Amino acid sequence: MAFRPLHDRVVVRRLDAEEKTKGGIIIPDTAKEKPSEGEVVAVGPGARDENGKLIPLDVKAGDKMLFGKWSGTEVKLDGRDVLILKEADILGVIA
Repeated sequence: MAFRPLHDRVVVRRLDAEEKTKGGIIIPDTAKEKPSEGEVVAVGPGARDENGKLIPLDVKAGDKMLFGKWSGTEVKLDGRDVLILKEADILGVIA
């Protein structure tokens, strides 16, 4: 990818939503909600504090994480749909 996020921004690829419910019912594409789970594709260098010191991000490329339902901005990069969001919008990293 030829895109580098700035400051404390993170590029995330959404992970696919479940195709079936636990009971085995197949969910059609029109009824699926966008997943709030994704994989970090790229990260910016970090934010700066009041003194200009760089504070690195806690996430790195390859991390699986959860983010808020309405977080970020959806864009298309290299033909793939990705989400660009700030580190503060990340709810947590999945271990």
